[in-house]
Amino acid sequence: MTLMIETRAPFGAVLMVGAGVAFAVVNVAVQGATMLFGASPIAVVFWQYLIALLVCLPMLDLRQAWRAGNVRWHLLRAGLAVVGVQFWVYGLSFVPIWQAISLILLSPFFVTLGAGLVLGERVTWHRWAAVVTGIMGGCIVLAPWSEAFSTAALYPVLAALFWAGSSLVTKHLAKDEDAAVLTVWLLALLVPVNFGLAWGGGFAVPAWHLILLAGVATAAAQFALAAAYRRADAAYLQPFDHLKLPMNLLFGFVAFGFAPEGWIWGGVALILAAGMGLMWSER
Repeated sequence: MTLMIETRAPFGAVLMVGAGVAFAVVNVAVQGATMLFGASPIAVVFWQYLIALLVCLPMLDLRQAWRAGNVRWHLLRAGLAVVGVQFWVYGLSFVPIWQAISLILLSPFFVTLGAGLVLGERVTWHRWAAVVTGIMGGCIVLAPWSEAFSTAALYPVLAALFWAGSSLVTKHLAKDEDAAVLTVWLLALLVPVNFGLAWGGGFAVPAWHLILLAGVATAAAQFALAAAYRRADAAYLQPFDHLKLPMNLLFGFVAFGFAPEGWIWGGVALILAAGMGLMWSER
């Protein structure tokens, strides 16, 4: 059993990195639709998750269904994800994309923290050191002492916190549920909520090519994430999730020319160092 888990864990890490690439594509597509074409963020989120659901449905064996005892966990997972998405959308409306992405990368550190405190997973001193270092980097990126600081910058931090909670529930469910079940039911629960939120502002959006790209990439990211959690501990996987930061910085710079300024790079470097150092210790 131990050998099988150790064999599966590296593939889980590969899936986590793949999910990070897909999420970076999602962020660029959503930013392009909202910033360049003026699409409503709430409408974009609705279409994004509806398209993702339609993409994922063929992967689900209709004979499969969530286990009756896990219904409340699926609902909790979807609820946490919905709140996280809304904080993320509002955060993007007020803070630069590079800052929002850097702060959302605090989510893996929250997951590592929760894996030890909630799931009872073994969190080594390397992992605790990475959590502390990453949060220090997040504080530098947030820069609450700066005159330019706005409380709106806390929205991505709150999004990171709620998404971390959703990830922990995903890990709990992954013990019993197939990756396709986890993906489809999350999307199926998110779509009606997003529909209600978008109802007042309408559903028309420009740049449909970007919306389609965001939806397909969301499906790929959620499936890879669920599959990764079936193969390895949440705390083990989080260092690989930290690679989303350089991916998002690179994609954001290529697409929009966004990049951190001056000493803010120090905070970004700390977040990267925490993730890379933990990967080295977990090798």
